[in-house]
Amino acid sequence: MISISISISISLAILLLLNPTASEQDHVKLSLINFLQKLSGNDTGITEKLSWNTSTDPCSGNWTGISCNNKNKSIRGITLEGLLLNGSIDATLACTAPTLAVLSLRDNLLHGQLPLEISSCSQLTHLFLSGNRLSGELPLEISELNNLKRLDISNNNFSGDIPSGLTTISGLVSFLAEDNQFTGSIPVFDFNNFQQFNISNNLFSGRIPPDAAQFGNESFSGNSGLCGLPLAVACAPAASPDVPNKPNESSPSTERTIMYLGYILLGATIFLFFLYKLIQKRKKMKKSEINLGSQNDDVSVPISKNNSNSNENKSNEYSTSSTDSPVISSSLVVLKSPVKRSMKFDDLLKCPAELLGKGKHGNVYKVMAVDGSVLVVRRIKEWMISSEEFHKRMEMINKARHKNVLPLVAFYCSKQEKLVVYEFQLNGSLLNLIHGSQFGRTFDWSSRLNMAAGIAEGMSFVHRELQTHGIGHGNLKSSNIIMNNTMDPCISELGLMTTDQTKPTISTTNNSTTMNNNVFKKDVYDLGIILLELLTGKLVQNNGADLAKWVNSVVREEWTVEVFDKALVAEGASEERMVHLLSDCTQVC
Repeated sequence: MISISISISISLAILLLLNPTASEQDHVKLSLINFLQKLSGNDTGITEKLSWNTSTDPCSGNWTGISCNNKNKSIRGITLEGLLLNGSIDATLACTAPTLAVLSLRDNLLHGQLPLEISSCSQLTHLFLSGNRLSGELPLEISELNNLKRLDISNNNFSGDIPSGLTTISGLVSFLAEDNQFTGSIPVFDFNNFQQFNISNNLFSGRIPPDAAQFGNESFSGNSGLCGLPLAVACAPAASPDVPNKPNESSPSTERTIMYLGYILLGATIFLFFLYKLIQKRKKMKKSEINLGSQNDDVSVPISKNNSNSNENKSNEYSTSSTDSPVISSSLVVLKSPVKRSMKFDDLLKCPAELLGKGKHGNVYKVMAVDGSVLVVRRIKEWMISSEEFHKRMEMINKARHKNVLPLVAFYCSKQEKLVVYEFQLNGSLLNLIHGSQFGRTFDWSSRLNMAAGIAEGMSFVHRELQTHGIGHGNLKSSNIIMNNTMDPCISELGLMTTDQTKPTISTTNNSTTMNNNVFKKDVYDLGIILLELLTGKLVQNNGADLAKWVNSVVREEWTVEVFDKALVAEGASEERMVHLLSDCTQVC
């Protein structure tokens, strides 16, 4: 069998010699074919099985297990997993591909050592060797892989100490070495940068570094010599040299008394500190639960005066007409489908209000009505828009009803400020769902897709119905996407544009209307940022610019999978569908 392998190699070399235009790429192809031969234990049929031959290009010739850079057609990855390869690794041959970044040989039968020549793969970022029969010590040269991000050598027979030089690789975020025979102490990595770490079922000994405790008991179990958190095995106190007692040294009982007094004083201090904080917190809560009207001294409730000499409008100012128009008082406008038809503005002012959030252009309050119903009141300050225009805008928004748009309850307008009233929703916002408490709910890939579809449908409807009126959202973000009682997304604060947003310019050409309005463009961009937030699970800062910049930089490096939320990856969500959605996002962000 060895002679057959040698014959194949010689034949391939002759073919290259007979081709006067042979390039370095031909040399790389021949090296990779020989690399595969050694991995397979000189299986003569493996190259044909995987379609590796010098007559085709690895990037366009369907070489199984080869991935390439789409721009310059250079080899980026070799993935040969679960093929029962029972040979050894020749890193010199593999590293002839100068841009090789991923080498994955998981779940085979490879034996022997990891060669020190692995350091020649200077661009390597992902090295996956788990589930083989590799043995011996890790070469010190592995520490020279300065671009390495993920190293998985679990389920092998490696032994000896972990090279301390691995701790100098600043970009390393994943180290999996469970189920081996490693000995010695745990190297002190920068564990705060790690996403994955597991050394269970080895022969490690000594104290677990404090920062490593975050990875849980399962990452360290099976090492009888380890101690310290998160394991239940306490470390023995460090031995101190014997020091003879000084003549005036305090007796053990005196020392113990002083120590106990110190503990008591420390405990009393901590107790008083927390008591002080509790009192301060209660004072703040009382201040926040203030009457909404008391914060708004410049808002008065105009009283409607009927002309005694006129018979017009003798009905109650809150009565409902038979038309579809809203019910209008001299102050509060209550729309047709709210929770409170008989609500009056002075009643609203008397309700206790809890401050939910502060913003540049106003605050948001949770208001408890007299009958126990709960409302949300959004105060808008310094919006230079006339009362008539504000009324028209709110009525147009009220008519644009959609299941994914939070309906208005009422609104108020004065010269100084404006109020918009919604029904309070118990399930919180999309921001809380992604980053905060989920109340036991699993925010899986299917739920995120449904969320994205609902938001997109709502915004599409808004732009379709209100674009001719120049009404967009202008401030679309995950905190403004509210979950209703069926956990469907509802867009809130629609049309509450800020002062730096301009009116739309409408031009008609060939019976088509063209929008020239930054608000609508911003809505599209903001929707893209929300989709990125759903995909990455990262907080949005700087109006989403930082998130978009980071995602685009990772995508340019062709490590798209790195951007996705770890919860989605662990769930096994469809990478193809996530990449497709990510591609749509990056086109608008």
